[in-house]
Amino acid sequence: MLRKEVTENEGEKVIQGNEACAEAAIHAGCRFFAGYPITPSTEIIEYMSEAIFKNDGMFIQMEDEISAMCAIIGARWGGKKSMTATSGPGFTLMQEALGYGVVSETPVVVVNVQRGGPATGQPTFSSQQDIYQAKYGSHGDYEIICLTPSSVQEMYDFTIKAFNLSEQYRTPVILLADEIIGHMRERVSIPDSVEIEEKEAIEKCDEPFRRDKNHVPYAVDFFKGCNILVEGQLHDEKGRRIGHLADKSGQFIQNITRKITDNCAELTDIRHMYIEDAEILLIAYGSVVRSAERAVKTAREKGIKAGLIKINIIWPFPEKEIFRLAGHIKTVIVPEMNMGKYCREIERCLKQSKVISAPKLGGNIHQPSELAEIIEKEAALSYE
Repeated sequence: MLRKEVTENEGEKVIQGNEACAEAAIHAGCRFFAGYPITPSTEIIEYMSEAIFKNDGMFIQMEDEISAMCAIIGARWGGKKSMTATSGPGFTLMQEALGYGVVSETPVVVVNVQRGGPATGQPTFSSQQDIYQAKYGSHGDYEIICLTPSSVQEMYDFTIKAFNLSEQYRTPVILLADEIIGHMRERVSIPDSVEIEEKEAIEKCDEPFRRDKNHVPYAVDFFKGCNILVEGQLHDEKGRRIGHLADKSGQFIQNITRKITDNCAELTDIRHMYIEDAEILLIAYGSVVRSAERAVKTAREKGIKAGLIKINIIWPFPEKEIFRLAGHIKTVIVPEMNMGKYCREIERCLKQSKVISAPKLGGNIHQPSELAEIIEKEAALSYE
């Protein structure tokens, strides 16, 4: 159920992406933050360390990212909306506890402001190299919800959306930003109120993990009178361990995956431009969208029928909607700040199209002129 929450600091402001994320978390009702400073996400931690106390919340700087992830899971079961923020190496450390959050069906938000990797990599440069880790980083079968902002305004908007989706589906949600968006300063419009997903925790229920028609369990907190066991082993409606029972264990995995995949249509979030008559299509997400949009406009000015699909939620993969929008287009270009990871998903979806990967490594974003050149080259080939 959505309810309106009055915000503070409303109006037009020029702020940093990381600051917009932290401000949005407060407005979304986050009252517990645990984290460990790491470039390029540190500004989120710095902002929350002051702002959350002004809103009757709690901030803890943990000894590492493993404990930070565990702390927000515990705090959420204690009744507080919770978040952590990190970058590549810290996100790696969080993966086991992230899986625990999935299995225990704990609604928390994890922000990863991506930098170049592997290992220590490029602490002060941007990348989109963590998209597969966001989906597959923890072991076992599960599904995840992952949002990718491409502006400072979206850092604000998508943070609130991440909290709402985590509550709606009782699962960890990842906000996968990058150094460019995290450190960029832009004008942001902060509304006087936001819509917040609020599920009233049940009291005195003996089957706290009983599921609704969307495979989502009840909202449950400690201290509400429920008989509940919360742990990382597979469990039944009462929280009892079922790992030794193959049929029930299989059903549990089906439930935690299907509550995402069966609701993929509701979770699809795509924006597009010029696709009605497009002959060449760019598909992009995150900061690269900015260059892609300019490149498409440049191509249009030259008479090339180019279009753009911007993906706001990359996981679950919006296969049906991409096929509906782009199934008729012969040439698809996928620019990414990695070796072409999401391009593989597009290739699988659009088998009938010529799908071209446009990777960019080293920490620099694609220049619009680079993408425009690829578009022009493909346009010229189509006329030969």
